[in-house]
Amino acid sequence: MRVNQLVIITGLSGSGKSLAANCFEDMGYYCVDNLPIRLIPVFIDLIGRSPGEIRQLALVIDIREGAFLKDFPEILDQIRKQEIDVKVLFFEATNETLIRRFSETRRPHPLAGAASVEEGVRKEREILQPIRERADKIIESSAFNVHELRAYLLDNFSEQSRTGSLFISLVSFGYKYGVPAESDLMFDVRFLPNPHFVESLKAKTGLDREVISYVEAIEDYQKYFQMVFSLLLFLVPRFVKEGKTYLTIAIGCTGGRHRSVSMAVKLGEELARQGYRVKTTHRDLWKT
Repeated sequence: MRVNQLVIITGLSGSGKSLAANCFEDMGYYCVDNLPIRLIPVFIDLIGRSPGEIRQLALVIDIREGAFLKDFPEILDQIRKQEIDVKVLFFEATNETLIRRFSETRRPHPLAGAASVEEGVRKEREILQPIRERADKIIESSAFNVHELRAYLLDNFSEQSRTGSLFISLVSFGYKYGVPAESDLMFDVRFLPNPHFVESLKAKTGLDREVISYVEAIEDYQKYFQMVFSLLLFLVPRFVKEGKTYLTIAIGCTGGRHRSVSMAVKLGEELARQGYRVKTTHRDLWKT
């Protein structure tokens, strides 16, 4: 029985490759971690000659291959000449995310040696760049927790895949604390009357019914919300079409406690009703 689907999982250390391999295994793929690159065509041929039922194969290759990584483009071209549906998934994350993950697990970065994790990440990005350029899909995992990344992979690669390939992260924030560096789109609601200056609302947040009612009673808020939502309904399907895997939308007010929170929650609810996978967080909600 010949292999008809091959997924090659690669990318930066700490970016989610192991979790991805486990997820593909749960989807029925035969998974092999760290198979030497030069043995991939041999392994595929061996499966084709065996009486087994392995039709879906997932392979993890990463920096452990060392000098043999330079052979990857040649081997990939060789495999693509066969009648096999081949996808290369490249996992990555921001430097800050990777450093935090290595710190939390207390594991050394494979290229750090006596240097810092940041230096190890820099070297790895440089070495893996040729592979990244050959990837069919680049998955930036910074915005995902383990459950969300698993759900994303099931959405996109399970035979019973659900609709919606884009993960939307909605973030409310306060401008006085700085803008979120990860933002793809940013909307400013500081022009609206501020509940902070209403004595009965000052201590509450945009999650409280009283603040929500106050904000939603503002005519300019209703007009602005509809314009922003209409813009997103136009943009998001086009991001999906372009293969974008995540989108961070930031909503900012002065302190990040009232107006931005209410609008982020409402946008998240409306986008979810459209079938998109949405996570809403409030960066500065409890800051004073």
